[in-house]
Amino acid sequence: MTLAWLAMLAAAQAALAQQFADQTAVRFPTQAEYTNYIAVGDIDGDGDLDICFANGGGYSSLGTLLKPRLYVNSGSGVFTDETDARAAGVTGCFRSAEFGDVDGDGDLDLVLAQDFNRPAKLLINSGNGTFADQSAVRIPSGGLSSARATLGDVDHDGDLDIALCNSGTSSRFGTNGQPRLWINSGSGVFTDETASRLPAGNISQQMDVLLFDADGDLDLDMFVATRATAPAQSRLWRNDGTGRFTGGVSFPSDASAYAYDAGDIDGDGDLDLIGVNAGTSNRELLVRNTDGVGASWTDISSSISPNPTTDDNDSKFVDIDNDGDLDLVIAVLGSSKRIYANSGAGAFAQLTGAITASTDSSLDIKVGDFDGDGRYDLVTAQGESGQFQNRIYMNTGAVDTRPPTIAITEQVVPGSEAGVPRPVRVAVRDAYTSHMGFHARSVTLRHGTGDALDNALPMSLSGNGIWRGTLPARPAGSSVRYSVRAVDAAGNVADGPVLAYTEPGTGGHPADLNGDGAVDGFDLTILLAAYGTGLPGPDINRDGIVNGFDLAALLAAFGS
Repeated sequence: MTLAWLAMLAAAQAALAQQFADQTAVRFPTQAEYTNYIAVGDIDGDGDLDICFANGGGYSSLGTLLKPRLYVNSGSGVFTDETDARAAGVTGCFRSAEFGDVDGDGDLDLVLAQDFNRPAKLLINSGNGTFADQSAVRIPSGGLSSARATLGDVDHDGDLDIALCNSGTSSRFGTNGQPRLWINSGSGVFTDETASRLPAGNISQQMDVLLFDADGDLDLDMFVATRATAPAQSRLWRNDGTGRFTGGVSFPSDASAYAYDAGDIDGDGDLDLIGVNAGTSNRELLVRNTDGVGASWTDISSSISPNPTTDDNDSKFVDIDNDGDLDLVIAVLGSSKRIYANSGAGAFAQLTGAITASTDSSLDIKVGDFDGDGRYDLVTAQGESGQFQNRIYMNTGAVDTRPPTIAITEQVVPGSEAGVPRPVRVAVRDAYTSHMGFHARSVTLRHGTGDALDNALPMSLSGNGIWRGTLPARPAGSSVRYSVRAVDAAGNVADGPVLAYTEPGTGGHPADLNGDGAVDGFDLTILLAAYGTGLPGPDINRDGIVNGFDLAALLAAFGS
């Protein structure tokens, strides 16, 4: 660490003194429940961030079954407990919660993982933030000892699948369980496909499962973290692109891990990892993605200063000073949270006094702009010991003025078949991290066949910063241009590169929708599937809608 960096850090500490102020008393209801995890998302579609607390008593044995608390945001960062009105009758020993649209209807559903060999739950959103427990008809039955469940489109089919920790038949500290992978049918009904998609074998004391793009190929790889000590080891499994995972990646030795988080700490475009409690003597393990393709990882834990031997439980990367790099916050058991500033190159130095001191036991931490002021606030979950009052810390520092980063945009490479929709994925990152990525205001896929990108369609979140959209079918020979636009919570806009491709074939009759040289039943099938839409390919007369005029034109040319 250079003298210049130390001087800058000293100046930053003065500027950032008490940047995160504990405002729990005026923003959260009073509570005293054992909370393990936090999910953040806009459950009622009103544009602000709401919160779910995954509650459940008991550390090494089953305790009191509790409700998953739903806190609804007023819009200004003041929360009301609306659990009984929005998730009536749901109780359990919940170790984690995750929001995601599993049934493709545009709202956020909720998956909850349970410990002590109890079944996971899937709550389906009615559209207004009211949830119904549909676990019995949507997810596999049977008990799991699960510390975490997360969502992601692992098989690139446009819907969200579910990955879960499972430590066996006793508890999350068990030794006879295998992680589970449940694959979505497309309508939010899941099948257990663990046996055909994950490496075989049990993993002891699984504490976290993280889906992230380790190798920059725009599919979601899987990291399973274990609390077990040597010779046990957390696993990084790479996705083959179809949702089938293989091991064999060399990763630095770790032990006693409680959680992992992924972020680009050094600005080189790839995702690095931090494992809380996973390093030597329960220090943080900071691991750099050395080659950018997820095959080589280097332990750089000495870049965290200080990196004490303490009982830490979670971490997040967040740009607290609007300088464009990711800083670091640590959730600590029994003492105050720690905040570190990034040098810009992945070296982290602690900022003392940047957050209200406390002695509660934080098991999880999440980031979000809860009051809509353009600053990213912190929420912590309290459990295991103390008063169990979850807390919110409001950010009084710099407003976010930096646009998101569109790190990778997928290049469409058409095969021989013309006139079919073309999926496009993109990696979008912003000023903070989570298992699902940052909360974007919008991500859209702009496209056109001329110089102008005069059409746009929304992209859907595939998990942890990966978004997916589908370009409409175009006639053979069409030259298509496209670009991604991302808008973050503060309204900052980023435009990705403009990419292009040409549909195979040379065109010909406009009713030859698949470009095979004949107007036949294949073209009729394409048109009928698009009937009533504005897809440009089947819109033969170019009047903006696929209708009877286009059908008549195709039938008139049938056989030509």
